[in-house]
Amino acid sequence: MAQRVSEADFKAEVLDSPVPVLVDFYSDSCVPCKRMNPIINKLEAEFGGRAKFVKVNVNFDLALAQKYMVLASPTFVLLKDGKEVARNQGTLAKGDLAALVEKAL
Repeated sequence: MAQRVSEADFKAEVLDSPVPVLVDFYSDSCVPCKRMNPIINKLEAEFGGRAKFVKVNVNFDLALAQKYMVLASPTFVLLKDGKEVARNQGTLAKGDLAALVEKAL
């Protein structure tokens, strides 16, 4: 299951990560976000240690959502070496989300 990160540990868990990180900006009340959870969990297992998957709750970490210009949930931001390399807003099929992550490997 993707780890939930907050503003307090975002730098250590995401920006300083030695592997690419897919950040799922979500909301607890977002139905499409809930639909993406099983897909993210499967991809996390498939990618093993080659990539990291984390979640940021936009309701509790609004500053992070604003910093990354998240306007809707879910928004997926792929970071490598602390820099954004890809982004998608809305739900994605498993293969499409995997292809997004592959861009950073």
